[in-house]
Amino acid sequence: MANILVTGANGQLGSEIRELSSSDTETYFFTDRETLDITNKAKVKSFIEDNSIDTIINCAAYTAVDRAEEDQTSADVVNHQAVKNLAQIAKENNIKLIHVSTDYVFNGQNFRPYVETDPTDPQGVYGETKLAGEKALQATNPKNSIIIRTSWVYSSYGANFLKTMLRLGKERDELGVIFDQVGTPTYARDLAETILEILPKVANEQVEVYHYSNEGICSWYDFAKAIFELSNIKCNVKPIETKEYPTPATRPHYSLLNKAKIKREYSIAIPYWRESLVECLQIMGERQ
Repeated sequence: MANILVTGANGQLGSEIRELSSSDTETYFFTDRETLDITNKAKVKSFIEDNSIDTIINCAAYTAVDRAEEDQTSADVVNHQAVKNLAQIAKENNIKLIHVSTDYVFNGQNFRPYVETDPTDPQGVYGETKLAGEKALQATNPKNSIIIRTSWVYSSYGANFLKTMLRLGKERDELGVIFDQVGTPTYARDLAETILEILPKVANEQVEVYHYSNEGICSWYDFAKAIFELSNIKCNVKPIETKEYPTPATRPHYSLLNKAKIKREYSIAIPYWRESLVECLQIMGERQ
């Protein structure tokens, strides 16, 4: 029976893992920055030894993309230095490690879905620090460790695009949403299920990188339209260009990820994004 540490446990992905693991036979330790500071290597090492941890799922991240442009130090500490700590501890203690990364490691200018071996070229501090974390993990190279890049994550937990649209759609008659950024929404519950499913199968000498999002393609505009349609919200959605909604950080215009590798190597099925959106909205309705 495994003793599994889940960092960033109060975020979208960590919360979904917590819910899904409630009926699991493994022992889980869910931590956030208040209960375990992963930027403090000594504290992490002590926690791992005290609780006989043999598996780490790192969901912790500095995800405030715009704020990171002015707070590079904080972003780097969490997205890079903390990952380096976990990698070193995993190697020293022969611990399995799953680390979650992002499509922001790419420049968003591709013309086909990104594969794991495509050149990285982050366009902002968030992507740069997440890539630095990936490289630190790969350089340390603990056995039985993988990186999963994902994109456009939403959930019934936490703050995300879905919840923002539901709130604004009820407050306004019309809303402008960006149409020239395309990708695939990722339901955090689907990613959590995949992580728990593949966890026992992870066995590799070198760090492997995988891509995961839901299937299909849409723009943020399409995503918003689907949210309102499925929620019966009467709000007119107007397509706008990225330049009409300037932000401190550059967003990728193209975030499609090729999932062939993870599907092939772990024999998993990935749901279509709209079907997962329906499921998430149903769960949110049941909790009201």
